[in-house]
Amino acid sequence: MSTGTISYKKELTIKDQFDVVVVGSGPAGVCAAVSAARMGARTALVERYGVLGGNLTVGAVAPILGSVSKGTMRDELLERLGVPGCDRVGATHQCHDFEKAKRVLVDFVHEAGVTIYLQTPVVDVIMDGDRVDGVVISTKTGLKVLRAKAFVDASGDGDVAYYAGAEYQMGREGDSLVQPVTLMFTVQGVEEDALKCIGEIDYVQYKGERFLDYTTRLCNEGHLPPNAASVRLFGTLIPGERLVNTTQANGIFAVNSEDVAKAEIDLRAQIDKVVEFLRKFVDGYQNCYVKSTAETLGVRETRRFIGEYILEDNDLRNGRRFEDVVVHKASFLVDIHNPTGSGQAEEVEEDVVPYDIPLRCLIPKRIDGLVLSGRCISGTHRAHASYRVMSICMAIGEASGVAAALAALKGINPREVDYKEVQKVLLDRGVDLFD
Repeated sequence: MSTGTISYKKELTIKDQFDVVVVGSGPAGVCAAVSAARMGARTALVERYGVLGGNLTVGAVAPILGSVSKGTMRDELLERLGVPGCDRVGATHQCHDFEKAKRVLVDFVHEAGVTIYLQTPVVDVIMDGDRVDGVVISTKTGLKVLRAKAFVDASGDGDVAYYAGAEYQMGREGDSLVQPVTLMFTVQGVEEDALKCIGEIDYVQYKGERFLDYTTRLCNEGHLPPNAASVRLFGTLIPGERLVNTTQANGIFAVNSEDVAKAEIDLRAQIDKVVEFLRKFVDGYQNCYVKSTAETLGVRETRRFIGEYILEDNDLRNGRRFEDVVVHKASFLVDIHNPTGSGQAEEVEEDVVPYDIPLRCLIPKRIDGLVLSGRCISGTHRAHASYRVMSICMAIGEASGVAAALAALKGINPREVDYKEVQKVLLDRGVDLFD
């Protein structure tokens, strides 16, 4: 079989035109779309799966970690999901109901008047010079184009920015390796008073030693899959149930289809071995069984795009304030899952001083008509390890929706939007932006 290139030319139908098109309906994208629509912008939300929510639903990721200042859309969404307020590590250790979330998010978006496209991956962009003029969507009736005055890339991997040719980085300095991927799953049949463990920051004791030291020792003895030494067990809303965050595939670049398939096969095989471990070695789990598994990989890290400002390690370390702040008091530890082994990449997870995220981190260099949102915004590998969590991404999403809507309604590029106008909209909504 030969490889190479072919020339492919086809006229595409313009399916519709909007003020704002948001690509990706994870925590950032859902908030971006509702945020833009509430400003009166005609808004579309484009999702590659048949369900809204990304990691909030099909990724089966919980608890909703991290914190931001009061008054953001995160507060509203947590209330709709029925989740008690979470601090930087999810103080309640409480998972939301993924099935309920599928319904709640549709209502949340639909009530705002957003047009929803499901089962609709974005496969390319239409450029007008350095400006994104449209996105090419794949539908059951062929390729179509959605045009807009402004676009929000909340795809996680930064697909729109990538297709547009925006500059990006991936992985850590030195070897460019990214954090591992995981496949979340839920077990039932657990005794209700059985152990729970949120992760490396949790020093829960078990049989005379720290639980994660216990699991690491048994992993080294071959009782768990390689690199799956951290057995994180979260309580859910249902008695006798735990959400398990343990499976791990290293060396996976989730922007490569071959890597995604490899990880999917590997991690689904790991689930059986983890359940076997729980039944044999953890009291109260003897009768546990798999209830459900995530429908997509939990991807922690791929592309980070170069913006007008790159959020730096010291900004988190010092709790930096910015004049053009759009997310205030973001807080979550620098949580770097080891790209080459199990556990954490750094011996001690670094805590942060609640920090600001400036509007400039959401504006990619050189590319116009586009606002970055969620984990693909501009920051270092270590900074990303903090702001990638869902609470912070929700607040980023709300701000990105405001910036995109202002650009669209004024007929200007997002980089030309006055940050004070973005701040005014957020302040008028009750968002706390300043000390």
